[in-house]
Amino acid sequence: MNDQYKLFGLDENCTDEEFEKAYQEKRKVYAEDRFLEGEAGNIAAKKLTELDMAYRDLKAERRESSRSTQGSSSNAFARVEELIRKGDFHAAQHELDEFNDRNAEWHYLQAVVFFKKNWNNESKKQLEIAMQMDPDNAKYKNSYNKLEEKMRNEANKTFTSYSGAENGNPYNEPRQMGGSWCCQWCCEMAICNMMLNCCCNSCG
Repeated sequence: MNDQYKLFGLDENCTDEEFEKAYQEKRKVYAEDRFLEGEAGNIAAKKLTELDMAYRDLKAERRESSRSTQGSSSNAFARVEELIRKGDFHAAQHELDEFNDRNAEWHYLQAVVFFKKNWNNESKKQLEIAMQMDPDNAKYKNSYNKLEEKMRNEANKTFTSYSGAENGNPYNEPRQMGGSWCCQWCCEMAICNMMLNCCCNSCG
């Protein structure tokens, strides 16, 4: 363990957010206390200098560690992409399940696996998470837009098929022999009018 973390009251397993928060809180205290009279001010000034140096060292160390992790993740993502290209979605899912750090790219690849399985709603949710984590990524946005367009087209086809509008029959009424749907409808209206006239005459 790096002893410099003790200055922040943390250990090396802390998150970046915890590290930054501890640094800002400690620095604020020492920055104020250095103006105290006598030895207390001198100690605070030394602590502030020590804290700033430790912060710079640990920041660089954590940045390098993050790059190494990202490099390892990139190789793992490449394996997932290769499995998807081969159509081995079960193995691709197994690889994704092994990840501890599930960043934006992880959610994008999960969306691809779901899409290949025709799980469009689940795929859409994963793409939304990826875009939230990396809003400037054009690949995620383009994939999301294409998926939305695909889902709209499928919904329109389903509605058209259900309504029967593609056959010129907007109410999906069954056709009968001896004329078009329009002619049949006109005949039914004529019969209704005739029945109404009869009712009116009888009432008069």
